[in-house]
Amino acid sequence: MSGSQLPQTPPAELRRIITASSTGTLIEWYDFFVYGSLAVVFSGFFFPSGESSLGLLVSVAAFGTGFVVRPLGAVFFGRLGDRVGRKKTFLATLVVMGAATTLIGCLPRYDTIGTAAPVLLVLLRLVQGFAVGGEYGGAATYVAEHAPADRKGTYTSFLQTTATLGLLLSIGVVVACRLLLGEDAFTAWGWRLPFLLSAVLVLLSLRMRLKLHESPVFVRMQAQGTISRAPVREALGDPRSLRLVLLTVFGLTAGLGAVWYTSQFYALYFLQSVLKVDFLTTNVCMAVALVLGTPSYVVFGRLSDRYGRQRLLVTGLALSAVSFLPLYAWMREAVSTGSWAQVVIAVTLQIVFSAMVYAPTAAYLTELFPPRIRYTGLSVSYHLGAGVFGGFVPLIALSLTESTGNQLAGLAYPIAVAAVSTLISVTLLRGGAENRFVRAVWDRMGTTEPAGSREPAPTK
Repeated sequence: MSGSQLPQTPPAELRRIITASSTGTLIEWYDFFVYGSLAVVFSGFFFPSGESSLGLLVSVAAFGTGFVVRPLGAVFFGRLGDRVGRKKTFLATLVVMGAATTLIGCLPRYDTIGTAAPVLLVLLRLVQGFAVGGEYGGAATYVAEHAPADRKGTYTSFLQTTATLGLLLSIGVVVACRLLLGEDAFTAWGWRLPFLLSAVLVLLSLRMRLKLHESPVFVRMQAQGTISRAPVREALGDPRSLRLVLLTVFGLTAGLGAVWYTSQFYALYFLQSVLKVDFLTTNVCMAVALVLGTPSYVVFGRLSDRYGRQRLLVTGLALSAVSFLPLYAWMREAVSTGSWAQVVIAVTLQIVFSAMVYAPTAAYLTELFPPRIRYTGLSVSYHLGAGVFGGFVPLIALSLTESTGNQLAGLAYPIAVAAVSTLISVTLLRGGAENRFVRAVWDRMGTTEPAGSREPAPTK
């Protein structure tokens, strides 16, 4: 794993890269999550009247369909990113996502176009998932390939905040529209505005991203003629690299997805749909918790540069698995007594534990996969785990709660997934970038990155 030194990106340029990449990714997460923030509000408009419960479940299921196609988007855009470049590919994902989100805001209701309404809703949700399948891997790869080796965790942690900030932005826009328009107008038509805002945000982000240059690692691969001709086949067809993808899914990203979507999305649904807290109170509590918890991403990213990624990842997974049940029981108790500060604290703790897993993930994943298959390997691993195992947390958890009548039964799923990922990580992925499975893939494919560009040895 050797090579000559890559040129260092000047600090001012690096700040511009992080800002442009993070802004675009934030907007994509906003687009993806605004659907979930509004599913309870608009579910009745795209289904027959009198079917409110069915409409909610189908709307939540449609939320999940966006996650099913994320791995397909990861394969499609991952191949482009490893073949034609990081920058061009994540420009394309931004445009596709913005178009789909804007069209949801224009979609006619069931009483206007009948069954075409739910069909189009699901199709646009699928397009959203397809686009986000290529966005995260591109942005993570692009930032990491510009960052100095000893600061990768710190710099990519800003990118990691975008998922939480995207959710926060979606909640903030929804609450602002609700307060400005009033409940009746917001329910009738105002819910469309957060979707339509996407068009403006995408144009602003495109302007920033168009000024960026290609990743220096990709430029070097072009110069050396080492770009993969078939990155999907190399990442998924080779037994060693496929094993690495599967280990990454089950040893990290599945658990990451379960704890992230539980701490943020299921907490929202739990308060609103299970405990019957009103819309405004629920969203205000979530927004405050997100504001309080988001800085922890940068803290844990910086700590991962000093102490190693895997220590933090495993600790966050384990803490989440053992704390979900008591924290949600505490939330239920707080709602019964009207202690909203207690609700905020319980959600904030969940966010901090999930940040411990999520903050180092971008740096960790870019260090696991060789440059020639990095966009593909990273994207597929992330979206198979976080997208599929995490994205269905709200649907599975709500279904378990509904079928058992136990308000806490839904937590069995994310607890089990987080526990399994913890076990696999400490047994089969120990050592992270220096794990023997990882080294076998790098040795087979070679590298255009210099020695020392990977995860630092943890300090004692």
